[in-house]
Amino acid sequence: MLKFLQKKSKDEGVAARKPQKSQAREWFDAVIVAVAAAVLVRWCVVEACTIPTPSMESTLLVGDFLFVSKLHYGARTPQTPLQIPLTHQNIWGTNTPSFVSWLQLPTYRLPAFSEVKRNDAVVFNYPGKDEDFLPVDLRTNFIKRCVALPADTLEIADMKVYVNGKLQNSPVQMQSGYYVLARDVISESAFQLVGITDYRSAPNGYFINTTAEAARNLRNVPSVDDVIPVKQPRGKGNEKVFPFSALFEWNLDNFGAVVVPAKGMTITADEKNLALYESVILRHEGNTNAKIENGKLYLDNLVATNYTFKQNYYFVLGDNRHNSDDSRIWGFVPENHIIGKALWVWWSMNPEGGFTDLLGRIRWSRIGKSIE
Repeated sequence: MLKFLQKKSKDEGVAARKPQKSQAREWFDAVIVAVAAAVLVRWCVVEACTIPTPSMESTLLVGDFLFVSKLHYGARTPQTPLQIPLTHQNIWGTNTPSFVSWLQLPTYRLPAFSEVKRNDAVVFNYPGKDEDFLPVDLRTNFIKRCVALPADTLEIADMKVYVNGKLQNSPVQMQSGYYVLARDVISESAFQLVGITDYRSAPNGYFINTTAEAARNLRNVPSVDDVIPVKQPRGKGNEKVFPFSALFEWNLDNFGAVVVPAKGMTITADEKNLALYESVILRHEGNTNAKIENGKLYLDNLVATNYTFKQNYYFVLGDNRHNSDDSRIWGFVPENHIIGKALWVWWSMNPEGGFTDLLGRIRWSRIGKSIE
């Protein structure tokens, strides 16, 4: 009993001598734990992102804030581990990079709940060549609708999407371009009354981007003579459309047919295939010593007569078909660029307007809206 009391007294003495944490230290520790938890959740569970452009209107609006699930397609392990937590490319409010580029790790994907499906609203890192200087996981986040999967044959004919020869349903809120022939000025309130916000003046009328329903409703405006869909004709190539080759007379409204690359799929390395898949082979496949010269593919300085793809790819479109930077412009989305699936809108605010109209700018009806 005496030994027990002596031990207890000794332990109490040690506890008394142990320095207590200050309130500032407790707050600091709490912040560190909170940041670590937020980083972990953002990396492997869910990430918040915002819609800065109208390429997905009217499905998603500029000023929508989304939750993006990393669990659906499997979270990627970080390629750029040395980065200020909860930043993307730059330190908040500056042009100073928030990461160290000299340390980059191989990327792996954790087990997923599901695979990418047709018509999913997919968030991914921008695959265009003008961001090749950035690590993949730090390229700009884009959101588009996946319309074709690996090994699918895709064709856009007269603005209609066909996959493996089957006509696909258009998104419910899909927008496209129209020319409005008007005998008089159309007021802003008249456009807003039928749900049209994207319009600009044109000779004898206006150019607009809107849904088919809003275009029909606009025909009832007294000063409107006609609303005509804007389409690029078949057989007239557009030099700004992928793959930027005279071998393909493709444009935004008539594109393909084209086979989306799939892991393990082999193609003949002929002139047409090399023109079509050049960006994939040279930029996204990890080939360190590859080039295309005089219509021939060289791998490790040897001429290759065929090529086998190393990963899966996807073809994506914006729901605002005539105002979207998508696969028709820069090509296929590599699987290692996929971030996650857009789930629902957690906040939405019209970016136009001032502080005095702050409450009026909140789109209450969109908060909690699931993304279809």
